Amino acid sequence: MATTLRLIVDQIVAPVPGAVGRYTRDLGRALIDATPPGCEVEGIVSSSLPDDYARIDAELPGLSGLYKSSLARRELAAAWQFGLTTSPGGGMIHGTSLFAPLRKHDADAGDQTVVTVHDVLAWTHPEALSSASVAWQKGMLKRARKHADAVVVTTHALADRLSMIADFGDRVRVVGTAPRAGLAVGSDAEERAARLGLPDAYLAVAGTLEPRKGLVDVLTALGRRGVPEIPIVVIGPESWGDQHLAQTADELGVDVRRIHRLDDLSPEDLAVVIAGATAYLAPAHDDDSGTELIEAFSLGAPVIHSDTPAYLEVSAGAGLVVPVGVGDGFADRLASAITRVVEDRDSAYRLAVSGHDRSRAYDWRDAAERVWHLHADL
Repeated sequence: MATTLRLIVDQIVAPVPGAVGRYTRDLGRALIDATPPGCEVEGIVSSSLPDDYARIDAELPGLSGLYKSSLARRELAAAWQFGLTTSPGGGMIHGTSLFAPLRKHDADAGDQTVVTVHDVLAWTHPEALSSASVAWQKGMLKRARKHADAVVVTTHALADRLSMIADFGDRVRVVGTAPRAGLAVGSDAEERAARLGLPDAYLAVAGTLEPRKGLVDVLTALGRRGVPEIPIVVIGPESWGDQHLAQTADELGVDVRRIHRLDDLSPEDLAVVIAGATAYLAPAHDDDSGTELIEAFSLGAPVIHSDTPAYLEVSAGAGLVVPVGVGDGFADRLASAITRVVEDRDSAYRLAVSGHDRSRAYDWRDAAERVWHLHADL
Protein backbone atom coordinates (compact mmCIF):
# COMPACT_ATOMS: atom_id res chain seq x y z
CA MET A 1 0.00 0.00 0.00
CA ALA A 2 1.40 3.38 -1.03
CA THR A 3 2.27 6.04 1.52
CA THR A 4 0.25 9.14 0.68
CA LEU A 5 1.25 12.76 1.17
CA ARG A 6 -1.95 14.79 1.14
CA LEU A 7 -1.28 18.28 -0.18
CA ILE A 8 -3.76 21.10 0.36
CA VAL A 9 -4.06 22.62 -3.13
CA ASP A 10 -6.99 24.95 -2.51
CA GLN A 11 -5.07 28.17 -3.12
CA ILE A 12 -4.60 27.26 -6.78
CA VAL A 13 -8.31 27.87 -7.36
CA ALA A 14 -8.78 30.66 -4.81
CA PRO A 15 -10.43 33.88 -6.10
CA VAL A 16 -6.98 35.53 -5.99
CA PRO A 17 -4.35 32.76 -6.04
CA GLY A 18 -1.46 35.23 -5.67
CA ALA A 19 2.01 34.26 -4.54
CA VAL A 20 0.74 31.43 -2.33
CA GLY A 21 -1.17 29.98 -5.29
CA ARG A 22 2.01 29.98 -7.38
CA TYR A 23 3.93 28.45 -4.47
CA THR A 24 1.32 25.69 -4.13
CA ARG A 25 1.46 24.88 -7.83
CA ASP A 26 5.25 24.91 -8.12
CA LEU A 27 5.90 22.98 -4.91
CA GLY A 28 3.10 20.57 -5.78
CA ARG A 29 4.61 19.77 -9.18
CA ALA A 30 8.02 19.28 -7.61
CA LEU A 31 6.61 17.02 -4.88
CA ILE A 32 4.99 14.84 -7.54
CA ASP A 33 8.21 14.69 -9.58
CA ALA A 34 10.27 13.89 -6.47
CA THR A 35 7.88 11.27 -5.07
CA PRO A 36 9.91 8.48 -3.44
CA PRO A 37 9.23 4.85 -4.41
CA GLY A 38 6.12 3.51 -2.74
CA CYS A 39 4.66 6.98 -2.18
CA GLU A 40 2.10 9.20 -3.88
CA VAL A 41 0.68 12.73 -3.67
CA GLU A 42 -3.03 13.37 -3.26
CA GLY A 43 -4.70 16.78 -3.34
CA ILE A 44 -7.14 18.28 -0.85
CA VAL A 45 -9.50 21.06 -1.98
CA SER A 46 -12.62 22.81 -0.74
CA SER A 47 -15.95 22.25 -2.49
CA SER A 48 -15.46 23.97 -5.84
CA LEU A 49 -16.80 24.14 -9.38
CA PRO A 50 -16.05 21.32 -11.83
CA ASP A 51 -13.83 23.67 -13.83
CA ASP A 52 -11.75 24.29 -10.69
CA TYR A 53 -11.22 20.58 -10.17
CA ALA A 54 -10.19 20.27 -13.82
CA ARG A 55 -7.76 23.16 -13.38
CA ILE A 56 -6.09 21.45 -10.44
CA ASP A 57 -5.71 18.27 -12.46
CA ALA A 58 -4.16 20.29 -15.28
CA GLU A 59 -1.84 22.28 -13.01
CA LEU A 60 -0.73 19.23 -11.02
CA PRO A 61 -0.57 16.27 -13.37
CA GLY A 62 0.30 13.12 -11.50
CA LEU A 63 -1.89 13.60 -8.43
CA SER A 64 -3.07 10.20 -7.25
CA GLY A 65 -6.45 11.65 -6.37
CA LEU A 66 -8.30 14.73 -5.19
CA TYR A 67 -10.18 14.83 -1.89
CA LYS A 68 -13.11 17.23 -2.34
CA SER A 69 -14.48 18.72 0.86
CA SER A 70 -18.21 19.16 1.23
CA LEU A 71 -17.58 22.73 2.45
CA ALA A 72 -16.80 25.71 0.23
CA ARG A 73 -13.58 27.63 0.84
CA ARG A 74 -15.00 30.30 3.17
CA GLU A 75 -16.92 27.79 5.26
CA LEU A 76 -13.98 25.39 5.38
CA ALA A 77 -11.63 28.19 6.50
CA ALA A 78 -14.02 29.05 9.33
CA ALA A 79 -14.47 25.41 10.31
CA TRP A 80 -10.74 24.75 10.41
CA GLN A 81 -10.18 27.94 12.38
CA PHE A 82 -12.38 26.62 15.17
CA GLY A 83 -11.61 22.92 14.76
CA LEU A 84 -15.24 22.12 13.96
CA THR A 85 -14.71 19.44 11.34
CA THR A 86 -12.78 16.18 11.21
CA SER A 87 -12.39 16.18 7.43
CA PRO A 88 -10.28 15.38 5.47
CA GLY A 89 -9.12 12.50 7.65
CA GLY A 90 -5.64 11.58 8.83
CA GLY A 91 -2.34 10.58 7.29
CA MET A 92 0.39 12.99 6.19
CA ILE A 93 -1.17 16.39 5.50
CA HIS A 94 0.92 19.26 4.11
CA GLY A 95 -0.51 22.77 4.05
CA THR A 96 1.11 25.33 1.76
CA SER A 97 -0.20 28.02 4.12
CA LEU A 98 -1.99 28.10 7.49
CA PHE A 99 -5.11 26.86 5.69
CA ALA A 100 -5.09 23.34 7.12
CA PRO A 101 -7.05 21.07 9.49
CA LEU A 102 -5.11 21.81 12.66
CA ARG A 103 -6.54 19.58 15.36
CA LYS A 104 -5.57 16.86 17.79
CA HIS A 105 -4.31 13.79 15.96
CA ASP A 106 -2.59 10.48 16.60
CA ALA A 107 1.07 10.84 15.68
CA ASP A 108 1.77 7.24 16.72
CA ALA A 109 -0.67 6.10 14.04
CA GLY A 110 1.18 8.08 11.38
CA ASP A 111 -1.08 11.13 11.37
CA GLN A 112 0.79 14.41 10.95
CA THR A 113 0.02 17.96 9.88
CA VAL A 114 2.56 20.44 8.56
CA VAL A 115 1.71 24.04 7.69
CA THR A 116 3.56 26.89 5.98
CA VAL A 117 3.97 30.48 7.13
CA HIS A 118 4.89 32.96 4.39
CA ASP A 119 4.88 36.17 6.42
CA VAL A 120 3.90 37.70 9.74
CA LEU A 121 2.06 40.73 8.38
CA ALA A 122 -0.87 40.11 10.71
CA TRP A 123 1.47 41.07 13.56
CA THR A 124 3.91 43.51 11.96
CA HIS A 125 1.66 45.34 9.48
CA PRO A 126 -1.98 44.52 10.27
CA GLU A 127 -3.06 47.62 8.34
CA ALA A 128 -2.00 45.84 5.15
CA LEU A 129 -4.68 43.18 5.66
CA SER A 130 -8.40 43.12 6.31
CA SER A 131 -9.44 42.78 9.95
CA ALA A 132 -10.97 39.39 9.14
CA SER A 133 -7.70 38.15 7.62
CA VAL A 134 -5.71 39.36 10.63
CA ALA A 135 -8.05 37.56 13.03
CA TRP A 136 -7.99 34.37 10.94
CA GLN A 137 -4.19 34.26 10.66
CA LYS A 138 -3.69 34.91 14.35
CA GLY A 139 -6.25 32.25 15.23
CA MET A 140 -4.69 29.69 12.89
CA LEU A 141 -1.18 30.34 14.19
CA LYS A 142 -2.43 29.62 17.70
CA ARG A 143 -3.86 26.34 16.43
CA ALA A 144 -0.57 25.59 14.64
CA ARG A 145 1.36 26.17 17.85
CA LYS A 146 -0.86 23.61 19.54
CA HIS A 147 -1.34 21.01 16.82
CA ALA A 148 1.19 21.33 13.96
CA ASP A 149 3.94 18.73 13.83
CA ALA A 150 6.13 21.15 11.87
CA VAL A 151 5.98 24.64 10.42
CA VAL A 152 7.69 25.45 7.13
CA VAL A 153 9.06 28.94 6.47
CA THR A 154 10.93 30.11 3.39
CA THR A 155 13.86 31.91 5.06
CA HIS A 156 15.81 31.79 8.30
CA ALA A 157 14.96 35.48 8.66
CA LEU A 158 11.28 34.62 8.79
CA ALA A 159 11.98 31.80 11.23
CA ASP A 160 13.60 34.33 13.56
CA ARG A 161 10.62 36.70 13.31
CA LEU A 162 8.17 33.88 13.86
CA SER A 163 10.04 32.82 17.00
CA MET A 164 9.31 36.23 18.51
CA ILE A 165 5.58 35.71 17.96
CA ALA A 166 5.08 32.07 18.90
CA ASP A 167 7.30 29.40 20.43
CA PHE A 168 7.40 26.38 18.12
CA GLY A 169 10.57 24.97 19.64
CA ASP A 170 12.38 22.77 17.13
CA ARG A 171 9.36 22.34 14.88
CA VAL A 172 10.28 25.14 12.43
CA ARG A 173 11.88 24.05 9.15
CA VAL A 174 13.37 26.36 6.51
CA VAL A 175 12.59 25.31 2.94
CA GLY A 176 13.48 27.87 0.31
CA THR A 177 11.56 28.82 -2.81
CA ALA A 178 12.64 29.11 -6.46
CA PRO A 179 11.57 31.01 -9.60
CA ARG A 180 7.96 30.50 -10.65
CA ALA A 181 7.16 28.04 -13.44
CA GLY A 182 7.42 29.52 -16.93
CA LEU A 183 9.71 32.38 -15.90
CA ALA A 184 12.06 32.11 -18.87
CA VAL A 185 12.97 34.23 -21.86
CA GLY A 186 11.92 32.58 -25.10
CA SER A 187 12.78 33.09 -28.75
CA ASP A 188 9.92 35.60 -29.04
CA ALA A 189 11.43 38.01 -26.49
CA GLU A 190 11.72 40.91 -28.96
CA GLU A 191 8.08 40.58 -30.01
CA ARG A 192 6.97 40.48 -26.38
CA ALA A 193 9.08 43.52 -25.51
CA ALA A 194 7.58 45.48 -28.41
CA ARG A 195 4.03 44.48 -27.45
CA LEU A 196 4.65 45.54 -23.87
CA GLY A 197 6.09 48.86 -25.00
CA LEU A 198 9.37 48.42 -23.15
CA PRO A 199 11.96 51.20 -23.56
CA ASP A 200 15.45 50.36 -24.81
CA ALA A 201 16.84 50.88 -21.31
CA TYR A 202 14.90 50.98 -18.06
CA LEU A 203 14.76 50.09 -14.40
CA ALA A 204 12.21 47.55 -13.17
CA VAL A 205 10.48 47.39 -9.81
CA ALA A 206 7.50 45.43 -8.53
CA GLY A 207 5.15 46.72 -5.86
CA THR A 208 2.60 49.30 -4.82
CA LEU A 209 2.71 52.77 -3.31
CA GLU A 210 2.24 51.27 0.15
CA PRO A 211 5.11 52.84 2.17
CA ARG A 212 6.70 49.57 3.29
CA LYS A 213 7.10 48.46 -0.35
CA GLY A 214 9.65 51.20 -1.04
CA LEU A 215 8.28 52.32 -4.42
CA VAL A 216 7.83 55.87 -3.16
CA ASP A 217 11.49 55.85 -2.10
CA VAL A 218 12.48 54.78 -5.61
CA LEU A 219 10.47 57.59 -7.17
CA THR A 220 11.99 60.02 -4.68
CA ALA A 221 15.45 58.79 -5.67
CA LEU A 222 14.72 59.20 -9.38
CA GLY A 223 13.67 62.78 -8.74
CA ARG A 224 17.01 63.66 -7.15
CA ARG A 225 19.34 65.94 -9.09
CA GLY A 226 22.08 64.14 -10.99
CA VAL A 227 20.31 60.77 -11.18
CA PRO A 228 20.17 59.43 -14.76
CA GLU A 229 16.78 60.13 -16.36
CA ILE A 230 16.20 56.50 -17.21
CA PRO A 231 12.63 55.19 -17.61
CA ILE A 232 11.22 52.86 -14.98
CA VAL A 233 8.81 49.95 -15.45
CA VAL A 234 6.54 49.50 -12.44
CA ILE A 235 5.01 46.04 -12.12
CA GLY A 236 1.89 46.51 -10.06
CA PRO A 237 -1.38 48.42 -9.66
CA GLU A 238 -1.79 52.07 -10.63
CA SER A 239 -2.98 53.16 -7.22
CA TRP A 240 -2.87 52.36 -3.52
CA GLY A 241 -5.67 53.89 -1.49
CA ASP A 242 -6.05 57.47 -2.66
CA GLN A 243 -2.49 57.65 -4.01
CA HIS A 244 -1.88 57.33 -7.75
CA LEU A 245 1.37 56.39 -9.43
CA ALA A 246 1.51 59.15 -12.03
CA GLN A 247 0.49 61.84 -9.56
CA THR A 248 3.02 60.67 -6.97
CA ALA A 249 5.79 60.57 -9.55
CA ASP A 250 4.95 64.08 -10.73
CA GLU A 251 4.93 65.41 -7.16
CA LEU A 252 8.38 63.91 -6.61
CA GLY A 253 9.82 65.53 -9.70
CA VAL A 254 9.79 62.52 -12.02
CA ASP A 255 8.50 63.12 -15.55
CA VAL A 256 5.46 60.88 -15.90
CA ARG A 257 6.60 59.97 -19.41
CA ARG A 258 9.38 57.97 -17.74
CA ILE A 259 6.83 55.80 -15.94
CA HIS A 260 5.67 52.60 -17.64
CA ARG A 261 3.22 50.51 -15.64
CA LEU A 262 2.43 46.85 -16.27
CA ASP A 263 0.34 44.41 -14.27
CA ASP A 264 -1.05 40.88 -14.42
CA LEU A 265 1.86 39.71 -16.54
CA SER A 266 2.26 36.13 -17.68
CA PRO A 267 5.48 34.45 -16.49
CA GLU A 268 6.87 34.73 -20.02
CA ASP A 269 6.16 38.46 -20.24
CA LEU A 270 7.49 39.06 -16.73
CA ALA A 271 10.69 37.26 -17.67
CA VAL A 272 11.20 39.57 -20.64
CA VAL A 273 10.63 42.65 -18.46
CA ILE A 274 13.08 41.57 -15.76
CA ALA A 275 15.75 40.15 -18.06
CA GLY A 276 15.78 43.32 -20.17
CA ALA A 277 16.10 45.71 -17.24
CA THR A 278 19.24 47.76 -16.69
CA ALA A 279 18.66 46.95 -13.03
CA TYR A 280 15.94 45.30 -10.98
CA LEU A 281 15.04 47.16 -7.79
CA ALA A 282 13.80 45.46 -4.61
CA PRO A 283 13.38 48.39 -2.19
CA ALA A 284 10.96 46.88 0.35
CA HIS A 285 11.42 48.02 3.95
CA ASP A 286 9.97 44.73 5.18
CA ASP A 287 9.93 41.39 3.33
CA ASP A 288 9.99 37.84 4.65
CA SER A 289 10.50 35.91 1.42
CA GLY A 290 13.06 37.21 -1.05
CA THR A 291 11.59 35.17 -3.91
CA GLU A 292 11.59 38.21 -6.19
CA LEU A 293 15.36 38.42 -5.79
CA ILE A 294 15.74 34.77 -6.73
CA GLU A 295 13.67 35.36 -9.86
CA ALA A 296 15.63 38.45 -10.89
CA PHE A 297 18.93 36.68 -10.24
CA SER A 298 17.84 33.71 -12.36
CA LEU A 299 17.19 36.02 -15.32
CA GLY A 300 20.57 37.71 -15.12
CA ALA A 301 19.34 41.13 -14.02
CA PRO A 302 21.62 43.29 -11.85
CA VAL A 303 19.77 43.63 -8.54
CA ILE A 304 19.68 46.60 -6.16
CA HIS A 305 17.94 45.70 -2.93
CA SER A 306 17.26 46.96 0.58
CA ASP A 307 18.83 45.39 3.64
CA THR A 308 15.87 43.46 5.00
CA PRO A 309 17.10 40.28 6.73
CA ALA A 310 15.37 38.04 4.18
CA TYR A 311 16.91 39.89 1.23
CA LEU A 312 20.37 39.75 2.79
CA GLU A 313 19.96 36.02 3.39
CA VAL A 314 18.74 35.24 -0.11
CA SER A 315 21.21 37.55 -1.86
CA ALA A 316 24.29 36.52 0.13
CA GLY A 317 26.19 39.43 -1.39
CA ALA A 318 25.02 38.89 -4.97
CA GLY A 319 23.09 42.18 -5.10
CA LEU A 320 23.93 45.79 -4.39
CA VAL A 321 22.67 46.43 -0.84
CA VAL A 322 21.09 49.77 0.14
CA PRO A 323 20.44 50.19 3.89
CA VAL A 324 16.93 51.42 4.64
CA GLY A 325 17.74 53.37 7.79
CA VAL A 326 15.38 56.20 8.70
CA GLY A 327 14.17 59.44 7.14
CA ASP A 328 15.04 60.49 3.57
CA GLY A 329 18.48 58.90 3.68
CA PHE A 330 17.20 55.73 2.03
CA ALA A 331 16.12 57.61 -1.09
CA ASP A 332 19.52 59.31 -1.31
CA ARG A 333 21.30 55.97 -1.01
CA LEU A 334 19.00 54.47 -3.65
CA ALA A 335 19.80 57.39 -5.94
CA SER A 336 23.51 56.71 -5.54
CA ALA A 337 23.11 52.97 -6.17
CA ILE A 338 20.95 53.51 -9.25
CA THR A 339 23.41 56.02 -10.66
CA ARG A 340 26.29 53.61 -10.11
CA VAL A 341 24.64 50.67 -11.86
CA VAL A 342 23.26 52.72 -14.76
CA GLU A 343 26.52 54.54 -15.45
CA ASP A 344 29.02 51.78 -14.66
CA ARG A 345 28.28 48.88 -16.97
CA ASP A 346 31.18 46.82 -15.61
CA SER A 347 29.65 47.04 -12.15
CA ALA A 348 26.25 46.07 -13.57
CA TYR A 349 27.77 43.10 -15.39
CA ARG A 350 29.47 41.84 -12.24
CA LEU A 351 26.18 42.06 -10.36
CA ALA A 352 24.39 40.17 -13.11
CA VAL A 353 26.94 37.34 -13.10
CA SER A 354 27.03 37.15 -9.31
CA GLY A 355 23.25 37.04 -9.11
CA HIS A 356 22.90 34.37 -11.77
CA ASP A 357 25.40 32.21 -9.88
CA ARG A 358 23.48 32.76 -6.66
CA SER A 359 20.18 31.71 -8.27
CA ARG A 360 21.53 28.17 -8.69
CA ALA A 361 21.17 27.68 -4.94
CA TYR A 362 17.38 27.71 -5.27
CA ASP A 363 15.52 24.85 -6.92
CA TRP A 364 12.00 23.45 -6.56
CA ARG A 365 13.28 19.87 -6.74
CA ASP A 366 15.50 20.52 -3.73
CA ALA A 367 12.57 22.13 -1.89
CA ALA A 368 10.36 19.13 -2.61
CA GLU A 369 12.96 16.65 -1.42
CA ARG A 370 13.31 18.63 1.80
CA VAL A 371 9.54 18.43 2.33
CA TRP A 372 9.51 14.66 1.73
CA HIS A 373 12.39 14.24 4.21
CA LEU A 374 10.60 16.46 6.71
CA HIS A 375 7.52 14.23 6.71
CA ALA A 376 9.62 11.06 6.79
CA ASP A 377 11.46 12.29 9.89
CA LEU A 378 8.35 13.28 11.88
